Amino acid sequence: MNEASHQRLVWTDDDFHHPPDWLSQLHQDYNRNGPVTELPFFIGEDTLALLLEPAYAFGGTLGVYLGDIVWGGAVMFERTDLNEPAFLGNLQQTISDDGLLTEYLDVTPLRRVRTVPIGGSFRQTLERHTRFSQIVRYHDPKGFAIMCFTSAITLAACLLFPIPALVLLTLLHITIYLSVGVKRWTALLAYPSALVQLPLFLYGVSRKSFVWAGRRYEWRSKFDVAVSEN
Repeated sequence: MNEASHQRLVWTDDDFHHPPDWLSQLHQDYNRNGPVTELPFFIGEDTLALLLEPAYAFGGTLGVYLGDIVWGGAVMFERTDLNEPAFLGNLQQTISDDGLLTEYLDVTPLRRVRTVPIGGSFRQTLERHTRFSQIVRYHDPKGFAIMCFTSAITLAACLLFPIPALVLLTLLHITIYLSVGVKRWTALLAYPSALVQLPLFLYGVSRKSFVWAGRRYEWRSKFDVAVSEN
């Protein structure tokens, strides 16, 4: 942001490819709504990531839309939309740009989905899920508590009433997928995905460190992060 010269800014990831009309669409959306963000839909590229697709559709796609949460892969805002000095100061002390932008920006999530490949190996997916769990833990403690509670209730329902839970969860996730224009068979994995959610959340927050983009991060508190080469 310090290097940019314009008032209106676009935030994205350096490994993400956008369609030719992406910027013009975002400008039009901003002119109508103010700060805007698109929705991610995470596509698994290994067995564990495929299993987690329904959970990410619920939390990472529907959750972003309903919760007015920023997805750092596609967000447009102007400098006056946030407290820029405070934001940049905090950004240098934490890990999640998505989480921090959500705290500083009032955004309108667009009902426009971008597919994001994730995983590739069991270890990569586990590290990503650990990072995700810790982002929510530090940037949205209330949301994390709600997620854990909901996951616990869902897990109990799956174990006590497996057939009704399987049917209801599958129908719910098929509806979520179709509502954002995604047609994938992984919606059928909603039941087994629900079984592993709580254990994976607890595993993620119990980890002292995780690997991301070739570096190891130890997230001690929201603005206390130790980084080392992996």
